Amino acid sequence: MDQHIKKVYIPMTETAFYILLCLRKANHGYGVVQMVEKMTDGVIRLAPGTMYGSLSKMEKDKVIRFVREEDKRKIYEITELGNEVLQLELQRIERLHRIAQEEI
Repeated sequence: MDQHIKKVYIPMTETAFYILLCLRKANHGYGVVQMVEKMTDGVIRLAPGTMYGSLSKMEKDKVIRFVREEDKRKIYEITELGNEVLQLELQRIERLHRIAQEEI
């Protein structure tokens, strides 16, 4: 994995985390917005500018890819590189959680 990608994505923003998590199954931007809102009980609401700006950047970084267009909506999915980045972030979060649970 390219050091640039590690530097940009680890630690990951919540927006990037939720996008990668949601794109494990192909979806469009608005579908991701809806999924994030549902999985966080409305706590996280991705604004359209944030969402589409992030999708564009993530596609350029090759952590997601455009799959097809359906009803004028671009469908994206996570790439192998995106999965690697997501796994690194999940390990980082798990480590933080484990440390927080330990008695000091």
